[in-house]
Amino acid sequence: MHVPDGFINAPVSAAAGVAAAAAVAVSLRGARKELDEKVAPLAGLVAAFVFAVQMLNFPVAAGTSGHLLGGALAAILVGPWTGVLCIAVVLLMQGVLFADGGLTALGVNITVMGVVTVVVAHFLFRGLRLVLPRTRGGVTAATFVAALVSVPASAAAFTLIYAIGGTTDVPIGKVLTAMLGVHVLIGVGEAVITALTVGAVLAVRPDLVHGARGLTAPLKLRVDGELVDAAPAEAPAAPAPKSPKKVWIGGVVTALVLAGVVSFYASASPDGLEKVAADQGIDAKADEYEHATADSPLADYGVKGVDSARLSGGLAGVIGVGVTLAVGTGAFWAVRRRRAAAETGARV
Repeated sequence: MHVPDGFINAPVSAAAGVAAAAAVAVSLRGARKELDEKVAPLAGLVAAFVFAVQMLNFPVAAGTSGHLLGGALAAILVGPWTGVLCIAVVLLMQGVLFADGGLTALGVNITVMGVVTVVVAHFLFRGLRLVLPRTRGGVTAATFVAALVSVPASAAAFTLIYAIGGTTDVPIGKVLTAMLGVHVLIGVGEAVITALTVGAVLAVRPDLVHGARGLTAPLKLRVDGELVDAAPAEAPAAPAPKSPKKVWIGGVVTALVLAGVVSFYASASPDGLEKVAADQGIDAKADEYEHATADSPLADYGVKGVDSARLSGGLAGVIGVGVTLAVGTGAFWAVRRRRAAAETGARV
């Protein structure tokens, strides 16, 4: 759902840019609480993994494809504040290096694909955790529903922005109906991918899933007809925390394989927004705008000068994963160091 230049007018694009910058600034402060010794090493990996999976468009209807948005996945794995930052890093890398998503529309994309998906998924996930069993299955079920709903919510958010600042005169009711219709289907794919990914991490290291903290419910005893919490048993000495190194290596290898190899087999059909834009005339003025990085050596997810489509796309994907991993990891470790410095100062 990468919004290109020319869909939204300049004033509304600027306002969305201000809103996105504010969201990122607030998330930077909030992420200090989330980026502990377990989350910090994984946050850059989550950004790189989302980048890789977004290259895997899957068919959802005749002539239409979809891809992961990733907000729900990031929010559940590393927390909502860090999740917003993960998606922002991905969108920035895609816009600057691959000419994917307009640079003037970067604020729109961060707001729609990052902030809205993360916020909707986070609060829905938390609500479901309150009523579902406090088990891995309950976490996976909550993940599925949160991811599913986050995608049409993002589509509705784009439609609202388009209603305010769209560059073509298109009936908003038709746009909303078309956007929700196709993105509900895309949401199913998003839910499956997100639930499988979160479930895989839960199976090996549930302690690394931010949304799965407190899985075990306290033991209940019936006393005088009422259920009360049992007194906790004396806890044994806490074992030394496990390093997330194996999960990190496995995640990096998986992202490289997905972006470098599997992406070649992704659907070539236009994604949901592209299809709706073509059908409804939203893209009527998009051709008037040339992407600022259209001449990038990695534009359109290929390496210029490499004739083989398979090799060109694979190399571009690998480079994208590497750069996103490096930028994301550097940014998150910087935030982590600021947290550590603040904690040291508070103790002093």
